[in-house]
Amino acid sequence: MADSVLVSVSRTTGSVPREVGAWMAVTADGFTGTVGGGHLEFDAIARARRALEGDALEAEVRYPLGPSLGQCCGGVVWLAFERISADEDLATRLPRPPQRPVALFGAGHVGDAIAHIARDLPLDLHWIDSREGQFPDEPPAYGWRQEVSNPAADAVDDLAPGSAVLIMSHNHAEDFDIVAACLRRQRERGDLAFIGMIGSRTKWASFRQRLEARGFHQDDLARVVCPIGVPGVAGKQPAVIAVAVLAQILSLVPTPASA
Repeated sequence: MADSVLVSVSRTTGSVPREVGAWMAVTADGFTGTVGGGHLEFDAIARARRALEGDALEAEVRYPLGPSLGQCCGGVVWLAFERISADEDLATRLPRPPQRPVALFGAGHVGDAIAHIARDLPLDLHWIDSREGQFPDEPPAYGWRQEVSNPAADAVDDLAPGSAVLIMSHNHAEDFDIVAACLRRQRERGDLAFIGMIGSRTKWASFRQRLEARGFHQDDLARVVCPIGVPGVAGKQPAVIAVAVLAQILSLVPTPASA
């Protein structure tokens, strides 16, 4: 590994292209990440590379996004610059934007698609399945947790407060038990941000009757979203469903860490 300069958005005012915590790592011949593109990023890369060649490095630089930079956002961005030596672990130095906890029950085709797309999103994933050997072989993303829980519903009590729960296990009986456990937790703590289940309206109608028979009321059942996914997205391919579901999760406001 070569020396690099870590560039991150430290402060903002007004309309800006990226949020506080966005970052890029610049080396002498490349870079990864982005702080917003355009002339802002061009200047940041040039400044970082001059520092790698021996120039002094300012800790923070103010960038008004107006005519002088040729960007029409109109706000102001402060970029922080930090030199990282080749023997340091860059991953431990990266700033992190607010992360929403997501509990994903099920490591089938759709669950796997959600997990792969979620790697690039501001989400902390707690991925649960009742079966051994269902998770992919590659290491989980930073901050992720993978858990085998049999029965899966037993994991509900330990979910992070503010979690958005996605239920898509390998059978309907398990889905039902997870939904019931989530509703019991909502009665006791009221701290789950979202409870969504994959399936048809017919599946949910059947579940509603059974949940009512177990003593859950209309106010309880109104907390469950089924089918999940933003409306209007057609297609049943796992990746299509995953995009629709994650868009729905990202639309939840505010995120717990920024509330």
